[in-house]
Amino acid sequence: MNVDKKLVIIGGGPAGHSAASAAARRGISVTLIEREILGGAAHLLDCVPSKAMIATGGAMSFTDNLSGMGLENRTAEVDVEALTARIESIKSRLSNDVHALLQSQGVTVILGTARLASAHTVHVDAADGTTHVLEADDILISTGSRPRIPNFVIPDGDRILTTRDCYPPRSFPDSVTIIGSGVTGVEFAHMFASFGSKVTLVVSRQQVLPSKDPEVAAVLEDSFLSRGVRLFKGARATSVERTENGVRVVCDDGRVSETTHVVLAIGSLPNTEGLGLEEVGVVTDGGYIPINRHCQSNIEHIYAAGDVSGKLPLSSVAAMQGRKVAEQVVGGPKGPHRHLDYDKAASAIFTEPEIADVGLAEAEAFASGRKIRVTKVPFSTTAKALINNDSRGFVKIISDPATGEVLGGSIVGRHAAELISVIALAVTANLKVTDIEESLLVHPALAEALADAAE
Repeated sequence: MNVDKKLVIIGGGPAGHSAASAAARRGISVTLIEREILGGAAHLLDCVPSKAMIATGGAMSFTDNLSGMGLENRTAEVDVEALTARIESIKSRLSNDVHALLQSQGVTVILGTARLASAHTVHVDAADGTTHVLEADDILISTGSRPRIPNFVIPDGDRILTTRDCYPPRSFPDSVTIIGSGVTGVEFAHMFASFGSKVTLVVSRQQVLPSKDPEVAAVLEDSFLSRGVRLFKGARATSVERTENGVRVVCDDGRVSETTHVVLAIGSLPNTEGLGLEEVGVVTDGGYIPINRHCQSNIEHIYAAGDVSGKLPLSSVAAMQGRKVAEQVVGGPKGPHRHLDYDKAASAIFTEPEIADVGLAEAEAFASGRKIRVTKVPFSTTAKALINNDSRGFVKIISDPATGEVLGGSIVGRHAAELISVIALAVTANLKVTDIEESLLVHPALAEALADAAE
């Protein structure tokens, strides 16, 4: 135990509170400063509400298609007040759970705004009006990110919205144009379509999800088109203007979308302004803090984790980074250790159908000239998919043809976010396709497609 060593953490999102908890368990004296909501603004004000609304929209879609299950159709109607209360309840529960855990571990939590006064000193303006000057042996910057706003538009919180303006929902738009077809954009397109909005999605490339497998993107595009979503492929929004009844979006190819609302879903920016980083000599790049494999900045005892590190903007990655920082603060890991490999991080997109992937992508392998074996099995071959009345999608596993080692994979279909864990474990642990193939899996289950693809 090293209670004399002091760690100050700026930002209480997944990276910050995971680091605080892990360090406190190791006997470090920890102070955590959070300016907005303990648990993370990007996590609790963006991710959690959107997934809650998507889950509600999915329940509505399910009840609208009961006839395929041998039941009489029932039409569900959204109760906006109840949905809002549900979202607020989830946010409060998660934030309170984080606070209770840290409190039980002796972590000092200060609500307020912090900045570096020196390489070992943090100045805090607390929300209660007090000020604090904290001396630290180590400092972690985990201040998260915020929605990026293009220079051709000014959000008004009424008709022109950032993703964060959409929660809690006051009502659902009759029609909406979503600018941006990355992960956030397609999730919003799915979410609003589920609640009956007429959706137009501005797609700057020739496919949605430009960084994903084209086969994966094609399944999602087909789903969108079947649900009436308009896709403006190869178009970039150049202006957004309020009209008498809504918003007018003009694209660089001349196409125009007029809808009641517009949502900006074009990425995020790191929250590193005003932290005093430049003054104490911390190097930044485009606002991000470059880090080494131990999450250290150019100043050894100042760490960065989460969105500000410029690595994968995933809560799971941020939390793992936080735990790695705690290990490093106490002198490094004790016993067997695996460095964080960002290329092996699993990710999911909560559309309908769900999409998930991990590790090496097929297109990436071909572009580099690497020899791979690709096996693909549609869910329609499994009994469980037929039982669920949903046979959309497939499992794809990428392996080394010489050794059989699992290098990556992608899944499109129901519960893809859960099923990808099997492939993620195989990729992380350097397992072989035979390890999956010879596993005795449940029948009937969608996971049987994993074994079939590994065969």
